[in-house]
Amino acid sequence: MQRCILHADCNCFYASVEMLHRPETRQVPMAVGGSEERRHGIILAKNDLAKQYGVTTAEPLWEARRKCPELVIVPPNFPLYHEFSRRVKQIFSYYTDQIESFGIDEAWLDVTGSTGLFGSGTQIAQEIRTRVKRELGITVSVGVSWNKVFAKLGSDLKKPDAVTEILPDNYRTAVWPLPVGALLFVGHATEKKLAELGIHTIGQLAQVPCDFLRAKLGKSGELLWAYANGLDCSPVSYHDEHAPVKSISNSTTTFRDITSPEDARLVFTVLAESVAARLREQGLYCRTISVSTRSTALKQAEHQCTLSRPTDATRTIFQTSVSLFDQGYDWKLPLRSLGIQLSGLTPVSDPVQLDLFTDPQSAHRQSQLDRTVDRVRRRFGNDSVMRASVLRDPALTGIHTDRELQPAGIH
Repeated sequence: MQRCILHADCNCFYASVEMLHRPETRQVPMAVGGSEERRHGIILAKNDLAKQYGVTTAEPLWEARRKCPELVIVPPNFPLYHEFSRRVKQIFSYYTDQIESFGIDEAWLDVTGSTGLFGSGTQIAQEIRTRVKRELGITVSVGVSWNKVFAKLGSDLKKPDAVTEILPDNYRTAVWPLPVGALLFVGHATEKKLAELGIHTIGQLAQVPCDFLRAKLGKSGELLWAYANGLDCSPVSYHDEHAPVKSISNSTTTFRDITSPEDARLVFTVLAESVAARLREQGLYCRTISVSTRSTALKQAEHQCTLSRPTDATRTIFQTSVSLFDQGYDWKLPLRSLGIQLSGLTPVSDPVQLDLFTDPQSAHRQSQLDRTVDRVRRRFGNDSVMRASVLRDPALTGIHTDRELQPAGIH
């Protein structure tokens, strides 16, 4: 039996939710953006009126205002967006329990086993589209196909509020003429490599010998060839399944430039506490710590090291991050942002080999202290327990990790 896969994508999600709660923004160019005062000034989402002025996602606010001087910027409300995401997925769950999220506003649905109850995949997609619009007041575009890659491509082809079928009898005419960058997992770097090989469309990618792509791009070339030919067999996970966490990271653009090692230490204090708390919440240790920097010239760099033994201790993560930074940054320019990433993750239940120079009692006391602070902050808020050092410069360290500091993620 051929699979029936849907990909549902909420149109202009953040902006659509905001227009529901801010009716005055429906008739004006509006965008959801970060704080210009705190220099988190990029466009996160925009409505159709702003789009007509050429406003694009991820561009700086000053550039968007240059295109559209009357642009209305509203701050993001992530708890509200997560609530709407939950409600959308609740509608999906009426038709299947195989729902795999692809971000807060997108998901794949495997409705193969539901067609006998609700009709064809296209009928289910139309019903979902109608229900989301009627019950929640926002719109979705839905792609219908026999695999995840083409279902995703279908949802991108017609927006907003549309259903698009990509089936075995039409995918060559619907998909192959499209630019190769439209294919899932073809980023800018891969698109550039393919262009150097004379491959500009998905059809050209599909018709190149697989061995040639494997020789040029390795295993990823083989995968892209399979995707272009509709040979994606990856399953849609169940709603309650969670992929194993591979990394935990956090970064921030600071309120003012970071001009000294002392400034950097203050920011690393906040970042280390944030990622370490997330690590403990997931019940994991990390073995690799990475530090990222971005200067005022927007030049980015990253430095990392692997620890001799895994840890979830805030102090160790902080000290290692500062050491990496001190060794790797030359201070030719002030800094605009800093980040910490933890990887090489293992469950805390795995045995850890101690060394002769580690005091197990001291390590245990530090672990108990970290977990006690975590419990207090979960109950009373992040500001209920603070390190004295962060009070030296509240403008620099006044980052609320549950609101303003958006994590690069738990992946």
